[in-house]
Amino acid sequence: MAVTERVRNLSIGEYFLRRYERTPRSFAFKATNAEEFEVWKREFAERVSQCLEPFPEPTDPDPEVIEVVDEGDYWREKVIFNSEPDMSVIAYVLIPKDVAPGERRPAVLAAHGHGGGKDDVCGIGHGESERVDRIASLNYDYARQFALRGYVVIAPDWRAFGERRAGGATPSKDVCDLLEDKALLFGQNLLTLNVWDARCAISYLQSRPDVDPERIGCAGLSYGGTMTLFTTVTDQRVKCAVVSGYLNRFDSFALGKGHFCGAQLPIGLLEYGEMEDVACLIAPRPLLIESATGDSVFPIEASRRASEAVRRAYAAAGVPERFDVDEFDGAHEWSGRKAYDWMARWL
Repeated sequence: MAVTERVRNLSIGEYFLRRYERTPRSFAFKATNAEEFEVWKREFAERVSQCLEPFPEPTDPDPEVIEVVDEGDYWREKVIFNSEPDMSVIAYVLIPKDVAPGERRPAVLAAHGHGGGKDDVCGIGHGESERVDRIASLNYDYARQFALRGYVVIAPDWRAFGERRAGGATPSKDVCDLLEDKALLFGQNLLTLNVWDARCAISYLQSRPDVDPERIGCAGLSYGGTMTLFTTVTDQRVKCAVVSGYLNRFDSFALGKGHFCGAQLPIGLLEYGEMEDVACLIAPRPLLIESATGDSVFPIEASRRASEAVRRAYAAAGVPERFDVDEFDGAHEWSGRKAYDWMARWL
């Protein structure tokens, strides 16, 4: 009597990898011209929005400046404003001292990654050697660098970071992972809540008399790259973006690695498309990608593959010059080699 061999699997990791392989991703980018691109963009953007929903309800921001510090070449304001009826955002705004009365400058939303929040990207080490060394090693003070180049810069603390940090983190689990678990209990996504706060920060920038409301860029490293990508995709007011240390493929870093931040994933996205497809939605607005050859978090081969897909989208949209990649020798860090010129060119 023949014995039928049963094929069974007990590994949940293998389960997800195999599911990825057999999921068709119905909105993977395939357009070849501008007309096809616009049809695809309209339909896929709606699916991405559905994966992020629900967004909070708007509220009166009631902004307040609570501190002003002289940083030599620029002023550093600490501001607070509401993003929901029961949630406020705290942020630094860096204002170059040479802004003339009545002048409106281009502005940049500087999105921080994991770590100390807004202080890190503003180069504030608090005299702590570990923090100072980390900022230097990651070339992390890009909010400060943009301000020194003449931009008005806003650097908010995202929920779970800086002055908005909640307790409960362990050596093996980030606090943002813990807060994502709590958000899921209410049918919410921490990524969505932070993107909402980013959009409220843009609204605050537009309300300022020293900001040109039509010239707003966004830039960030790591989780800041996540925030830059999804904020730019969901908010057309962002006119130019720099995504650093993030553009990759979910099968490479999220499904193929043992640990990653769960607070940066649109729920159900892989039914429709990959991360590269999300980035394609930014076209025709200018987009620069930074990818390090030695990045152990986001493997370079997957970043290259994703970037080439986005490059094809910009070609189909008829604006290939509005997409570029800064691939550099380094680790999981901010390059800046092309970023500042890129923002100056397009913003």
